[in-house]
Amino acid sequence: MPVQATVRNEGTLIEIFSSIQGEGLLVGARQIFVRLAGCNLACAYCDTPFDAPSNCRIEDAPGSGVFTNLPNPVGLETLFNVLHRWHDAAPGLHHSLSLTGGEPLVQADVLEEWLPLLRRLFPIYLETNGTLPEKLAPLLDHIDWISMDLKLESLSGAPTPWGLHRDFLKQARKKNTYVKVVVGDETRDEEIEKAAHLVHETAPDILLILQPVTRRAPAGLTPERLLRMQSLIAGIHSQVRIIPQTHRFIGVL
Repeated sequence: MPVQATVRNEGTLIEIFSSIQGEGLLVGARQIFVRLAGCNLACAYCDTPFDAPSNCRIEDAPGSGVFTNLPNPVGLETLFNVLHRWHDAAPGLHHSLSLTGGEPLVQADVLEEWLPLLRRLFPIYLETNGTLPEKLAPLLDHIDWISMDLKLESLSGAPTPWGLHRDFLKQARKKNTYVKVVVGDETRDEEIEKAAHLVHETAPDILLILQPVTRRAPAGLTPERLLRMQSLIAGIHSQVRIIPQTHRFIGVL
C-alpha cells in the first residue's frame, strides 16, 4: 500500500521484534513490539536504552532472534510492509502491536499519522510512563489497550508527578487500561498508599499491579514484603495484583 512520505510519518525506532508480553494484564500474550526512541524521563532503575540510534534493528521473522538493520528514521510505508508481512505469515499469532520505549508519546505527532493504518493490522497496545496527558488525547481513538506506569520517587529518583498521572489516567480510563507501579526495597508505604488512593479516586474499576523491580532473577523483594504491600493497599483499592517481569525469568526479549 503506497503511503505519501512526510516528515511526520517518519519515526525514530530502536527495534522491532516478536515476543511474549512479560508484564501486566496481558502477560503471556504474543505481541509485536515496536520500540520507539526517546523519553521525557530518566528513571534511576531503567535499563532500557532509548537514545536515538542511527539504525533500527528488526527481526527477520517473528521470534527468530535474527536481526538486520534499517536506517533511521523509519517511514510508515516501510513499517507497514514489515508488519503486513508478519500478519500474513502468522495469522492469529499476535494479540496486538505494543508501542514501547523509552516513551512512545514523545513521538506522538508520528503516531498520529501511523496508528490509523497500523490498527488495520493489529489492535494497538500503548506502554507509557503516564506523564504526557496532552499527547495522549489525539491518539485515544486509535488505541485499544494502555499500560500506564506510575513512577514513584523512591525508585525513579525524581519527584512523583502525581498531578500528571491523575490527568493522564482520567483520559486513559476510557480504554482497556491498567496501572503498573514498580516497587523495591526503597519503596515507602506512604507512596504506595498514595498511589492506591489516586487510582481508586480516578478510575476505581482499573487494575493496579505491583511489579517488583527485577534487576536480576529472582525479583528483588522478599515474598513477605510484597504480600505486606498488597495487604496495605487492598483496603484502599481492592483491584490489586502482584506480577513480576516474567520474560526475564524465561529469557526472552
